Amino acid sequence: MAFTAKDVMALRERTGAGVMDCKKALTDADGNMDKAADLLRERGIAKAEKKASRIAAEGIVASYIEGNVGVLLEVNCESDFVAKNPQFTVIANAVAAVVAKANPASVEELLGCTMEDGVSVETYLKGQTAVIGEKIAVRRFVRYTTEGFMASYIHLGGKLGVLLDVAGEATEAAKEVAHEVTLQIAFTKAEYLAKEDVPASVLEKEKEVLKQQAMNEGKPEAIAEKMVMGRVKKFYEENCLLEQPFIKDDKVKVSDLLKKAGNVSINRFVFYVMGEGLEKKSEDLSAEVAKQVAAMQK
Repeated sequence: MAFTAKDVMALRERTGAGVMDCKKALTDADGNMDKAADLLRERGIAKAEKKASRIAAEGIVASYIEGNVGVLLEVNCESDFVAKNPQFTVIANAVAAVVAKANPASVEELLGCTMEDGVSVETYLKGQTAVIGEKIAVRRFVRYTTEGFMASYIHLGGKLGVLLDVAGEATEAAKEVAHEVTLQIAFTKAEYLAKEDVPASVLEKEKEVLKQQAMNEGKPEAIAEKMVMGRVKKFYEENCLLEQPFIKDDKVKVSDLLKKAGNVSINRFVFYVMGEGLEKKSEDLSAEVAKQVAAMQK
């Protein structure tokens, strides 16, 4: 069966594959559009299996909120070019929606969950790999449920994301403050919510470091111990969200900002920096990539 350039473009639009790939598929399928689409999918999946050995060190962080459920998710690919493709964001959001609905316990469990059209997440990602032409792998996610409301912020097109679980009524004032807090977290990268959340071991180690710093400055040990208390306060201000000066007005603490919004408090938060802990050198990535490959090839 003969086919035309118009058929090639129609297949390209349908599948997202390249022109030459579409032309070859139509040739091999004797012009049958459906069969050619199947061939592209089959060949794409075959490529996906080979690409599973590649390092997926680019990607985006995406958020998804529906009702009282919020999700923050990181999806990796191979190049920054693909990460900036709007379709890649669509993929990340679609998978995040599955996390919200299915509540999987792990990335491995997520891959077996079902998309809206009935296919598994694993099959969906392999199909999208065929379209985009690069390996796609879900690296991590967190899912929150709340009796209050959720807020999220995605910075620089997915380079960093924040998910905030807020206790209280979602008034306009509360939602505005919640948004400001997500910006605060993105800017300061707070590690803890409150002073009480800092592990004792972390605090003791910090005190030892601060004491030694003071002694290195020539202070007697007794004086150095007293100086530690003031420097611990600085540590809290830098690392504990509620103790931090508000980035838009350093005379106001984040805890004070919340009070202005009425009966509002923060239950918890999480932020992801895309690729945090990943390096593009294969020797540093081997363990994590191996886990992703195993998940993709089950």
